[in-house]
Amino acid sequence: MAGPGRLEIPIMQSSASPENELLVGGQALIEGVMMRSPGAYGVAVRRPDGSLVFQRGKVNSLAKRFPILKLPVLRGVAVLFQSLALGIRSLNFSAEQAVAAAEAEEAAAESAAAPEKAKKETSNWAIAGSMAFGLGLGIVVFLLIPLGLTNLVDRTVPGHLSNLQFNLLDGVLRAVFFLGYIFLISRMKDIHRVFQYHGAEHKVVFNYEKRLPLTVANARVQSRLHPRCGTSFLLFVLLVSILVFALIPKTAPFLVKFGGRLLLVPAIAGLSYEVLRFTAKHRAAPLFAVLVAPGLALQRITTQEPTDDMLEVAIAALEEALREDGLLEPAETSIPVPAIIPSEMTEAAARASL
Repeated sequence: MAGPGRLEIPIMQSSASPENELLVGGQALIEGVMMRSPGAYGVAVRRPDGSLVFQRGKVNSLAKRFPILKLPVLRGVAVLFQSLALGIRSLNFSAEQAVAAAEAEEAAAESAAAPEKAKKETSNWAIAGSMAFGLGLGIVVFLLIPLGLTNLVDRTVPGHLSNLQFNLLDGVLRAVFFLGYIFLISRMKDIHRVFQYHGAEHKVVFNYEKRLPLTVANARVQSRLHPRCGTSFLLFVLLVSILVFALIPKTAPFLVKFGGRLLLVPAIAGLSYEVLRFTAKHRAAPLFAVLVAPGLALQRITTQEPTDDMLEVAIAALEEALREDGLLEPAETSIPVPAIIPSEMTEAAARASL
């Protein structure tokens, strides 16, 4: 049976291509989920009192505005930056809602005298700051430190490392740092809940891709391991980076090697995106099943079995995205909805920030 009071909502037959339907996905948030359809997104967050709050809006594809971004590799770069901006914005929204009940009175008192424009500007600066800090930390931990350690080993090993050995060691160190990071954060209680919502997101995406009614019962039996997960993408990034970084001679000055790695990151992301798409479409073939397997294995850590109420949140988020995108028939739902917060991502804002 479906979750309490949830209606089985039929999915409209869409004119979207199978490729676009394949690319429906999402992201786990703090006590919530963001779901993305080809032309829209929806966010559902569970507040401390058990109620749900939503956000949804259109997403204007960069490829539609700039046709050159439809080309292989370039489209991956565009998707990466667009998804990053939308993901940070959704994460910020979920964080605000997760603590809204506990801090409602205090926040109201502190912001009463502040104009709405100032609050929005502060929020935008907070989002930009979060993105900058996250990117900076990632560059230091996953690029600068591994390269520095590899340089140190190269200077201490008699005869020095060959170009192949240098890049393999650099790549192995990046992989060790990445896996260590995943393992450490998985031990945190709050992150465990995020990983449960991650599992809920995957199950609901599978539910949708199998064209089944969007219900908790149908989602519950789906796998929480999805071949197009961002976890798998990051593993492909690690593999592709070893090959691409080999183009930079190890004899180059340290700053050249580090700067070259920074400049090649977009190309690596684009190539990894193409590999992920290709292997996901052909994962039934033995060779590609082997390539997909490490990402699925790592998802046993980054996704956890969700509760039914988490599945309900993921379903609600996907419904919001599908309705906004015109892919779902208008229908009522009996889930208590205390508020539907209009998206800050108006079409003008989307063009500016995405």
